[in-house]
Amino acid sequence: MQRPSLSEVYRSIVVPENATGWKNLLAFLGPGYLVAVGYMDPGNWATDIQGGAAYSYTLLSVVVISSLLAVFLQALAAKLGIVTGRDLAQACRDAYSKPVSICLWLSAEVAIVACDIAEVIGAAIALNLLFHIPMILGVILTALDVLLVLALQHKGFRYIESLVIALIAAMMAIFALELIYAKPDWFGVLAGCIPRPEVVKNPAMLYISLGILGATVMPHNLYLHSSIVQTRRHGLSFKELKQAVRSCYTDSTVALVLAMFVNMAILILAAAAFFKSGHKDVADIQGAYKLLTPLLGVALATPLFAVALLASGQNSTLTGTMAGQVILEGFTHFHLPMWLRRLISRCIAIVPAVLAVALYGERGLQTLIIFSQVVLSAQLSCAVIPLIQFTGDKTKMGPFVNGWATKTIGWTSAVAIAGLNGYLIWTTIFPAKSG
Repeated sequence: MQRPSLSEVYRSIVVPENATGWKNLLAFLGPGYLVAVGYMDPGNWATDIQGGAAYSYTLLSVVVISSLLAVFLQALAAKLGIVTGRDLAQACRDAYSKPVSICLWLSAEVAIVACDIAEVIGAAIALNLLFHIPMILGVILTALDVLLVLALQHKGFRYIESLVIALIAAMMAIFALELIYAKPDWFGVLAGCIPRPEVVKNPAMLYISLGILGATVMPHNLYLHSSIVQTRRHGLSFKELKQAVRSCYTDSTVALVLAMFVNMAILILAAAAFFKSGHKDVADIQGAYKLLTPLLGVALATPLFAVALLASGQNSTLTGTMAGQVILEGFTHFHLPMWLRRLISRCIAIVPAVLAVALYGERGLQTLIIFSQVVLSAQLSCAVIPLIQFTGDKTKMGPFVNGWATKTIGWTSAVAIAGLNGYLIWTTIFPAKSG
């Protein structure tokens, strides 16, 4: 039988027997937060800042809907891993022909590199803003984060989970302060959470909305979640599996709701600071950083913003490494040390980032980070469709198979994601001509 992915930490965290309530929930606390990191990466920052600056609070509804869709899909990924003992990559290799599996594997690898490009750019921007390190040098220095992976991989999975949760908490605290400084219109915020027809009717607004969707629901997180829930050593009876599924649902739902609030905070900050002051053309992270202190009148606003960005990039580094390992091992049965896997994918991501800086400067980085989100969007259906199929298969899931309501929501979501992301790709390649 194929070895489990992330075998070093497989079933390494013991769930106490007969644990109930808080004790049981605490035993399962962690995987959801590792997954939530992917919903707060620099790609989200870029799309949320652009949406808030250009359209005020209107696109908050898109953040909410995308986040709820993420909650739904991640719950299915967790259930697949717990019930079948197979992650999504392994399940794809089991179920499909070799050519199909290879195509899905290559699609997932492209998604990992695309996500890594956003992390490279985000970390380089943060280093430049905080320490004035030149962008090209900052991009190259991001390769050194492999040392962080090396330092943590032998400490145990709880250390990684604890670091990620601490960084998420720091980001939330920073954005809470930023919102206090920005003094947003809270009635406008509430109104922005209600979907409006203009989001679909306005082509420019729809484009940014689709970018938010592509940056929020990421394919590699589905592979990752289906694997890391298997780090818990629990019983395999129906009752124990049911309790494990329920606990993982709670863990991921709470974590993703917190991630939703971070994304909402970024968009709200952009709307309150930039749209309100007439700076509707702010479209990148550097522009947002430079304007925060003059507009908010608080010297701490800009360095806190950069620290949160750096935390976002480092968080994504850890989870992206694990996701890449899960995808490689699940599809190919080939095992690489985690640090080597990280170094390879990071070096692949660094090349386009260095070229973008050298040829086009900071504007090139913004273009590249948006393009990376388009690439992620293109790969999403390749993970969502198998996930809906497998969790709806009674032979795989037994009594945990999706009910008719879950199947309906799942397939409707899969069709919507494919259609919307297809439209995003089409409008990116063939933009509408004005006038």
